[in-house]
Amino acid sequence: MSHINPDPEPERSTGLEPGGGVPPGETPPAESSLPEAGPQETHNPTRGWSRGPLIVILLVAALIAAFFLAYALVLIL
Repeated sequence: MSHINPDPEPERSTGLEPGGGVPPGETPPAESSLPEAGPQETHNPTRGWSRGPLIVILLVAALIAAFFLAYALVLIL
């Protein structure tokens, strides 16, 4: 990865005094964009949830629902 200096080049910018200062009444030059800024994504999954976790979640939910159904039947009888 190469480093790119985001500062403007003083010799190519208009309105700068020697040494890089800006005279009164002048607008300073804009910064260049930072192409290397932001998160570096190395893993980008293309699919949603896999079948394994969904089956486990549904199985646990079914067991909990069966427990409460059995508990309600015991209280009624």
